[in-house]
Amino acid sequence: MAETMQFNLVSPERNVASYQATSVQIPGAEGDMTAMADHAPTITTLRPGILRVEGPEGVREYVVTGGFAEIGEHGVSVLAEQGMPREDVTQEHYDRMVEDASRAHEKARETFRNEPGPVDDAAKLLADMVAVGTHIGLSSKQPNL
Repeated sequence: MAETMQFNLVSPERNVASYQATSVQIPGAEGDMTAMADHAPTITTLRPGILRVEGPEGVREYVVTGGFAEIGEHGVSVLAEQGMPREDVTQEHYDRMVEDASRAHEKARETFRNEPGPVDDAAKLLADMVAVGTHIGLSSKQPNL
């Protein structure tokens, strides 16, 4: 049996999950990564995506919209802006997440008219959020980027 580590997922509203895991696939802003027991200590920012956790009880997936992941000596702690079990995400939840990302993109376009960096970053976050829906079988209204 693979060695386990502590996994915690917390959002501002609640403690979403806390249990032993053998691996955690993290949608990092700089690229996806997998953490296992004895991983080097790391902190990374999250992008919208699917957090996939394997453990003795099987595989569980969570939708996250951003935040941070800390890989430490005793496990992985994820502090998500929004985080919920994949099976709990309804079309209504998903639409609200896409609307939030779309508003952030529009605000960046208004605020940073001639500065492509922040606008591109907001567009990437919106595209990532749309991709999450495709991955979990929900459809967005495909906002214009």
